[in-house]
Amino acid sequence: MVALSLPSDVRAADVVKIAVTGPFSGGSAPMGISMRDGAKLAVSQINRRGGILVGGKKMQIEVIERDDEGKNDRGALIAQEISSMNDVSAVIGTVNTGVAVMGDKYYVQKGIVKIITPAAGSASMTQWSRAGAADLPIFRFAAHDGIQSRMVVEQAVKLGIRKVAIFHDDTNYGVSGRDDLLFQVRNQAGRLSVVDIEKFAVGNKDMTGQLIKARMAGAQAILIWGIGPELAAVASGKKKLGYNVPLIGGWTLSMSNFIDTAGPAGNGALMPQTFIEDLSVARAKPFIMAYRQAYRVARIPSPVSAAQGYDATLLLAEAIHEAGSTQPSKIKAALENLTGVVKGAIADWKKPWSKWSPANEESHEAFRRAFTVMGKVQNGRVVLADPADRAVLERGPGK
Repeated sequence: MVALSLPSDVRAADVVKIAVTGPFSGGSAPMGISMRDGAKLAVSQINRRGGILVGGKKMQIEVIERDDEGKNDRGALIAQEISSMNDVSAVIGTVNTGVAVMGDKYYVQKGIVKIITPAAGSASMTQWSRAGAADLPIFRFAAHDGIQSRMVVEQAVKLGIRKVAIFHDDTNYGVSGRDDLLFQVRNQAGRLSVVDIEKFAVGNKDMTGQLIKARMAGAQAILIWGIGPELAAVASGKKKLGYNVPLIGGWTLSMSNFIDTAGPAGNGALMPQTFIEDLSVARAKPFIMAYRQAYRVARIPSPVSAAQGYDATLLLAEAIHEAGSTQPSKIKAALENLTGVVKGAIADWKKPWSKWSPANEESHEAFRRAFTVMGKVQNGRVVLADPADRAVLERGPGK
């Protein structure tokens, strides 16, 4: 396992503290644990090399972990706690959109840098552009739902589908995803129509009623947005009913608790991905091997979360180095204008963010559509839906 205990002779002044927050228990845990462990893997590698060079002095990274359990209120309490600490330089994490919506205001009030990953819900960032925030210490390192919903709808059109049902859970993430999907369908100029919309609660294990309604409405595919095992209940229910239509949804369809719970019923599910656990992809192999060895697993629970946690940590470390300081305001300015190239598991990152503009939330979004691929569940793993996209994974979204 990755050990992050610091040598006894390391003084507090020689340490930079970062917080890593997310759901390390509960239905979203595969994402939270993978993100955390990817971040800690990066930290362990940096510390073994002597740490971050900050203003001519090497500093070790110390990680403060907090489990928000995927609960909005708990996430808000954690954000209040961390923002009250005077020695935390930055925060990495958050899986659930509602947690970001409830808690990130505390970081903004104190000017503490946060890199959101892997939460993809649009509201995590649009809350700040709509409020007209003049300055923002919040950055995102994930393919947001605007990108993902467009890809999902385009995939349905590509498959020749004309009528779809939208399924979504009742979380902030699910509701936001539903709205993004409806917006993207409207952009298809009549090529696609929504014939049914179904909402389900977190914890719902039987989707028979919703699936029957979708089938009776003539839906030729199900577009789905949700977190956790409920996605597997849809796949299993579909198979039980003999309702053999495509299941296309957000990146959470790549989670281990969907793949393992759905079993063969999950085969063929399609979802956007920024990273695929494939040893034949040369760029990805070193990270995959290091993660598996460090955590003694044969498969990463959520590869996207792990790789994004890893690369986000490398980018943060580079920003601290370029800032020459552990002060959040200087780290924020460095993140907006990174000059070094950061070689990560996903890409060689070249200035992924720019100065915040409330008129353009993309300024604090690292990913773009052109560098996100479609994955497909196949026999217990996620593979490329289109082998031609291998070139995208090798090149990565570096800017």
